[in-house]
Amino acid sequence: MKRTYQPNNRHKFKTHGFRVRMRTTDGINVIKRRRLKGRKRIAAQ
Repeated sequence: MKRTYQPNNRHKFKTHGFRVRMRTTDGINVIKRRRLKGRKRIAAQ
């Protein structure tokens, strides 16, 4: 049986990448919250 997670970098960055996050107000808020929390990685890079 195939595992659930089949990694694909192109899909990852197109969906969860920094540039995608910065496109919308909500996405910017996601980045902002993660910065405030002190996340080491704020988005898929």
